[in-house]
Amino acid sequence: MLNIYKNLTTNQYEATFCMLQACIDRCPDANWQAPVANLKFSQVAFHALFFGDVYLSRDLDSFRSQPFHREHAAVFAEYDELGDRERKAVFEKAFILEYLQHCREKAVDVIAAETAEALNAQAGIDWIKFSQAELHVYNMRHIHHHVAQLSLRLRLDTGEDIPWVGSDWRNV
Repeated sequence: MLNIYKNLTTNQYEATFCMLQACIDRCPDANWQAPVANLKFSQVAFHALFFGDVYLSRDLDSFRSQPFHREHAAVFAEYDELGDRERKAVFEKAFILEYLQHCREKAVDVIAAETAEALNAQAGIDWIKFSQAELHVYNMRHIHHHVAQLSLRLRLDTGEDIPWVGSDWRNV
């Protein structure tokens, strides 16, 4: 049963990241810093990846100490996303695509290392009050919430359609 969970979760994370990448790739440069609700397109993409990264971490200390974060210390700076602060930083598309690749690889590694005990244990993120297994589902739902915002904005502003990617994403 554990292998089934790992396989389907890995597939669904990849499908989730494929849909986010489609939004990023199809966003014209002229729209990259355009409004999407109360943030800019680049900020929404960063937010989705940032919390995707957080929720793939065992705790906030391990999240902050990742080599990717140390290599991009100026971008992560004070970890404004974790506070209730106005978002001012905007992000280059190339960085967002690099961060997306980091999250993709992290998801594969994290899911591969999961054990039944770890999945049943309380998630290590302070504000999450459920199991690590449920956190993976919650994480994908959160990313998809923002994919929906980005894809709607693209449809309304540019007529661009973002394709649905399901568990059979390899066959799309």
